[in-house]
Amino acid sequence: MRPSAAADIATINRISAVPAILQVVTEMTGMRFAAVARVTPNSWTACAVLDNLGFGLKPGGELDLVTTLCFESMNSQLPILIDKASEDPQYHDHPTPRIYRFESYFTIPVYRTDGRFFGSLCALDPEPATLKNTSIQATLESFSRLLSLQIEAEENLEQAQSELALAREHAELREQFIAVLGHDLRNPLFAMTTAADRLLCKYPNPQTHDLVQHIKTCGLRASQLVEDVLDIARGRLGSGIPVLLSPCPDLTQVLEHVISEVRHIYPERQIDSAIGSLESIECDSSRLAQLLSNLLANAIAHGSATGPVLITGTTQNAMFALSVTNQGQPIPAEALQHLFQPYSRPANNTPQAGLGLGLYIASQIALSHNGRLSVMSDELHGTTFTFTMPLSLPPEA
Repeated sequence: MRPSAAADIATINRISAVPAILQVVTEMTGMRFAAVARVTPNSWTACAVLDNLGFGLKPGGELDLVTTLCFESMNSQLPILIDKASEDPQYHDHPTPRIYRFESYFTIPVYRTDGRFFGSLCALDPEPATLKNTSIQATLESFSRLLSLQIEAEENLEQAQSELALAREHAELREQFIAVLGHDLRNPLFAMTTAADRLLCKYPNPQTHDLVQHIKTCGLRASQLVEDVLDIARGRLGSGIPVLLSPCPDLTQVLEHVISEVRHIYPERQIDSAIGSLESIECDSSRLAQLLSNLLANAIAHGSATGPVLITGTTQNAMFALSVTNQGQPIPAEALQHLFQPYSRPANNTPQAGLGLGLYIASQIALSHNGRLSVMSDELHGTTFTFTMPLSLPPEA
């Protein structure tokens, strides 16, 4: 079988309406064999068959094209209907009825929506049938138009699915490339920051101190970006951001340390915290520190420069909640649905717009803790990001 014929058979067999059409055709006409055929200038191939006659043709079966009336219908672009071949003025001496031993027969051309010929809807039976000068022909032509629309829909769907599969394959390759690249960048960046740190500590030089410090700062910043990219690659490839879950007796101190670091970096900003005593929380404390750091960085970058940033941490009803609130313009509603996607721009056009990695990574850390990250933003209350998770995770099945 030709590859193109196999594709056409597959297309027709994906159309759920085809069996029903053939069933209605046989019931409406009384004819016991009906088929949808792919007809080309060189071939006749059955794509779908309803055979209550024992004709013996199955999907994929082929007939000699020139022996079929579908060939004539293709050339004339007209339907052919025969009530009783042995008495038909045009076909009583035609070889086709004798070859296939039928009296009643019809073939209705099926075209693609762009006008190209696809094949035919056809049926036959050894017994006569009343087809001409009835409403049957109009109904059969309606079925032909329906097939045309369904063929186009199925082929478009197949193409879309193929393109989607290819896009997913390319996306996975890109994510793998990012992961490999990030992994390979770790060593030279580590060497650079270690060397800069050693120069600062072991070989201090006032003339080069600022330059070496700048090299160290840039190296640390690049190293953090590499870690962010690796986290994104893990999340996008389906494995998720890895966490090491264990009881954390000092989570309060871990989070307060993050807040202290941010206060040191931004001494001009008002950063208030109200973190209670957090005990018996099963989590990865380093990842929650990363989550809070990202949320704080987002609040500093996109919140009001004069408004306070408030961090709260509480436990209630077997849940832990950590929230960061900043003042300023609310996030537009159209931006909220994309807020936790990587490489999405923030709601405003600040110079610190960045790549939109922090919130995505924070949301993935939340998911890895069986929790969620949500946001509320309005003019009156400002913008609040809230992370919630159960105090202890259920045992794995």
